Amino acid sequence: NMVGYHPDFCPFCGATKDRFLPAEENSANHHVEGIRINESVTRLNSVPKLGYEHAAYCVVADGAIFLIDCPSTFDRSLPQMDSIIFTHHHFLGASNQYRELYPARVAIHEADSRHDLCRGFTFDDLFSGSFCDSGLHAVHLGGHTPGLTCYFFRDVLFICDYVMKKHGIMVINPFGPLDATRKGLARLIAMIPDRPVTTVCGVDYVMDYPSWEKQVLRLVD
Repeated sequence: NMVGYHPDFCPFCGATKDRFLPAEENSANHHVEGIRINESVTRLNSVPKLGYEHAAYCVVADGAIFLIDCPSTFDRSLPQMDSIIFTHHHFLGASNQYRELYPARVAIHEADSRHDLCRGFTFDDLFSGSFCDSGLHAVHLGGHTPGLTCYFFRDVLFICDYVMKKHGIMVINPFGPLDATRKGLARLIAMIPDRPVTTVCGVDYVMDYPSWEKQVLRLVD
């Protein structure tokens, strides 16, 4: 989402600025729906689909409620969260509005916070490296964006669009330094044996880990 300015073209899909929806119109015509992944994780999407629609994920962690990435639609019926934490700066969504409503603290890797897309957004916490908060484990990978960070919570991996489905086949995100993204993916896969991962939550998919691993291993050979 853009805050406080309108570029001539959308930096993601190339749509002209006359196609942009004001926040009020967006909220009037779209809402956020949740799909339960397990007892702790809910997938959130704008309905109807909004542009390059992406999933955000609500995680009821150990003593805190997180949004991993943020829906583009501002929906006041969305349950309160404590923190909105990003994989990277491409999915800032309506975080400013949710931050003000609840309030919720907003966090992003400091390397991504400096990107031009972040103008107008408020971040309460900038992090670097990897860390754990309330059982949510953040692992900095870099690659696709300098600050790209994936998350683990119990047996779920949140990978966003580090690897994406294209025509039904998993591919490494081609935007950004491809070699660095491939190396980051290899490091991530090497961590999996130490974690009981059963489910992978992506930008527009949810998969069981064995099926996901089978498709992505060939990407790092």
